Amino acid sequence: MEILGATLRVCVDDLETAVPFYERLAGGRALRFERGGVQVAAVGCFLLMSGPEAELEVLRKVAATIAVKDVEEAHRVLTELGARVVAGPLATPAGRNLIAVHPDGAMYEYVDRG
Repeated sequence: MEILGATLRVCVDDLETAVPFYERLAGGRALRFERGGVQVAAVGCFLLMSGPEAELEVLRKVAATIAVKDVEEAHRVLTELGARVVAGPLATPAGRNLIAVHPDGAMYEYVDRG
């Protein structure tokens, strides 16, 4: 499985206030979208999320988003290594994803460009 990079997930109270800081920090413009009632801004290696507390509570459980070359391969490798896939692989607007709990209890989202 080829890991291409990782994105840090940051839940914020006010996306409009947070975005300018992270744009300056990362040196780029935010790509904004909405997913499941949560407003999201991707800026460099940061994924900023703001929305209803019930939704954010679930999102906070995922430590990071890991970009991989192929989610299907990630599924196979993770399963072989003893991880528990709790969601996916599923198609998303940007590719495919899955969520896995590693044997140590850490939860990660794995994504590809599909």
